[in-house]
Amino acid sequence: MTSKFERNPATRESPWVRRTLLLIGLSFFALFLLLPLAAVFVEALRKGWATYFEALADAETLSALKLTLIAAAISVPVNLVFGVCTAWAVTKHDFRGKGLLLTLIDLPFSVSPVVVGLSFMLVLGAQGWLGPWLAEHDIKIMFAVPGIVLATTFITLPFVARELIPLMQAQGRDEEEAATVLGAGGWQTFWHVTLPNIKWGLLYGVILCNARAFGEFGAVSVVSGHIRGQTNTLPLHVEILYNEYQFSAAFAVASLLALLALVTLAIKQYVEWQAHRAHAS
Repeated sequence: MTSKFERNPATRESPWVRRTLLLIGLSFFALFLLLPLAAVFVEALRKGWATYFEALADAETLSALKLTLIAAAISVPVNLVFGVCTAWAVTKHDFRGKGLLLTLIDLPFSVSPVVVGLSFMLVLGAQGWLGPWLAEHDIKIMFAVPGIVLATTFITLPFVARELIPLMQAQGRDEEEAATVLGAGGWQTFWHVTLPNIKWGLLYGVILCNARAFGEFGAVSVVSGHIRGQTNTLPLHVEILYNEYQFSAAFAVASLLALLALVTLAIKQYVEWQAHRAHAS
């Protein structure tokens, strides 16, 4: 005879609870995500397609887009290498200071991006600790592309590592140790054993890192100097246009950022689908 507990286990909610939770989730999604996103595109196209494409084709917009892509193209591969190396060290080896390393990886999550930018200014700015030496050797980092890349790299540092570490910890060390016993070298072990097991997590971390690099504002705002056509990324360019009451142009550029985010989301969903298929098979 089936007991009341078995007929209604604690893991099964009643229909009204499920519907209420679904309604709350969908309402929150519509109010705080879908509605603002739709408003961006509506405002961007308010004055017509001609005005929209004119704003996107503006020389300063194209310069900001180029700089945004450059910052992402440099910071993402750097963090990919850092993330893989760090995850390998943390999960496959035991050493003193492992806990400290894990804490430092999370530092960009806990520190405000503005504080990060100010820290770089303190060290590398014209009046900073290394500023006179850099000026003496004609090396320009702050208010230039290197500073933007540096700030973007720091802010996006944890994403690949934090995606790989739990995955590699769950997989353990048995396969790598077996490959080593059979005579495989470190690179062979990584390429033929570790990488196939982490490829979807690695790609997922890269996607998140890239999305964060596109949208970074706080740290980049401090170190860029806001030099129009030279050190403005897309988020900074949107702020400048909006502050100058060029609302249509500001929303047009913002819609470009939103499109990049949507493309990133589509790629993320595809990666998750492929990973699910790979695990199912």
